[in-house]
Amino acid sequence: MNILLLTGSTRNDGNSEQLAHLALKGLSYETIQLKDLHIEAIEDLRHTEEGFHPVDDDYTKVLEAILRSDLLVLATPIYWYSMSGTMKNVIDRFSHAIRDTRYPNVTEHLKTLKAVVIAVGGDQPRIKGLPLIQQCQYTFDFLNIEFYSYIIGEARKPGTIHHDKLALQQAAYLNEQLRAL
Repeated sequence: MNILLLTGSTRNDGNSEQLAHLALKGLSYETIQLKDLHIEAIEDLRHTEEGFHPVDDDYTKVLEAILRSDLLVLATPIYWYSMSGTMKNVIDRFSHAIRDTRYPNVTEHLKTLKAVVIAVGGDQPRIKGLPLIQQCQYTFDFLNIEFYSYIIGEARKPGTIHHDKLALQQAAYLNEQLRAL
């Protein structure tokens, strides 16, 4: 199984990334830190005569990694009840990707993907992070990606995800499930 971890934190080794690494412990996976890439915001050209055009940024690196993957893990801090802006740019660009003639098999490949979301916030994240989970569910439904699982963790300061015993248990359980796939 080819696993791709996309980290959406603007900080190195953030809590959401740490929790994702625990969930993927012992598994082989590729990590892309979105903060290190230049990904343009989408320019919505769906309804124009010329449609979308290629964009000179790093999104193709992300898309090509997704096309090599069987499991997509999105790890993001919870910012204002949603995912980070860097992660949202990647999600928004799916509108372009599914119409990009350079990648004619994108929609078919997405139907074969499983997705996991790992989100960490500091202010009642298991309640206030639910809009993020619902947003991902709707996105995955639209793209025909199987929403396999999610974990919401609580951490207020860098490195404190290890104090959230429930999130750690869920990461260990997810790790067991992924090893069995």
